[in-house]
Amino acid sequence: MDKLHTLYYFLDLAGTFVFAISGATAAKQRGLDLFGICVIAFIVACGGGIMRDLCIGAIPPAGLSNWRYLVVAMIATGMTLGLYPIVQKLNQPVLFFDALGLSLFAITGAQKSLAYGHNGEVAVLLGITTAVGGGVLRDILLNRIPVILEKEIYASAALLGALIVVLGNHLKWISSDWVSIFALIICFAIRLLALHYHWNLPVYSKNKPA
Repeated sequence: MDKLHTLYYFLDLAGTFVFAISGATAAKQRGLDLFGICVIAFIVACGGGIMRDLCIGAIPPAGLSNWRYLVVAMIATGMTLGLYPIVQKLNQPVLFFDALGLSLFAITGAQKSLAYGHNGEVAVLLGITTAVGGGVLRDILLNRIPVILEKEIYASAALLGALIVVLGNHLKWISSDWVSIFALIICFAIRLLALHYHWNLPVYSKNKPA
């Protein structure tokens, strides 16, 4: 646990901020009221981290016990609502902020799992869980098919980011800060490139009867 450093907390709160924007934007687009928007924003921002903390024994989860996460999520929600015309000008704002949050949480999820003494496999799996958990809850609550169940390169980008963190921690060729930054850039770039160029995983659809 002592391995968690300043960059970790910065990235984790940054992930909370951008995922809250993603959640608030999606909720507003669905026509939810103010309370509904705040709830969805918080669930997206902290849901994956809460799942991770429960799995690694970090109880109570930071998303519930640390007031900073709630404050950051609500600030992001307020900014989204107050500056919504500006947010709308971004090309597909939910996807952009979701990609950034995915990348940030894949890295911090893996880092925290390693810091609590778990092995590389657990760190990779919980890095993915941290990254996609909030988005899955958002999609379920908003009655949408979760992105990770579709053909898009989403969870696989988080897997790569978490894997880079684990390998960097094992090999120790460069500092953990640089490993985190490198993993973040790779994960974010792959997700954005996949969206831009429509890279998808294979889909095996049932053949139609003749």
